[in-house]
Amino acid sequence: MCFSAGASFTSGVVLSVIGVATIKKSRQPSEFFFACIPIIFAVQQFSEGILWLSLTYPSMLYLQFVTSHIFIFFAQVVWPTWVPYALFRMEKDKTRKKAQTILVGCGVIVSAYLGYCLLAFPVSGHIDGRHISYQQDYPATYRNPGAILYLIATILPCFFSSVKRMWVLAVAILVSYIVTRLFYTEYTISVWCFFASIISIAVWLIMREIKIAQFPNLMRKA
Repeated sequence: MCFSAGASFTSGVVLSVIGVATIKKSRQPSEFFFACIPIIFAVQQFSEGILWLSLTYPSMLYLQFVTSHIFIFFAQVVWPTWVPYALFRMEKDKTRKKAQTILVGCGVIVSAYLGYCLLAFPVSGHIDGRHISYQQDYPATYRNPGAILYLIATILPCFFSSVKRMWVLAVAILVSYIVTRLFYTEYTISVWCFFASIISIAVWLIMREIKIAQFPNLMRKA
């Protein structure tokens, strides 16, 4: 989270609780990757909370490199592949699954490129007011195409999914990104991951609806 170490740790705890509840609702191996989304967001928030501390206290300076790279790794390398692959695993319609395969490919390309950049170019974070700003000296040539492919990989799979109400997740991600770009341009990575973590609730609700569809009588009694 972008506002303070305490806010990041609090968000991490809340997301962990949501994540455990979401994973408990998964009944099929194909649902596991999707159900793990809130937990991954929690790891991100904890890593940024530690980064806040390392940027605040000189005694924790040695953690800056590790925590900034962990946060960027999840934000830019994990998500572009994880999201489309999670929805690919859940898809049962053969035609839609073919489309999801293409989107997984787009995600892998983005993850591979951003993973290379993370290893090859300097990355650092610093406190700017009540936000953490990440400095990434990546090549400017592929910045815009990379951003477009990133959005395609993380948003379009939701619209191609046959899972009920999955499109709500896509809308939530897109709206959170637009709000972040409009109001927090200099802190997009940090702030968007905070707003995107809120959509973990949408993930929980989708998993709940899947469980209701699978076990209607059990859920009705509950």
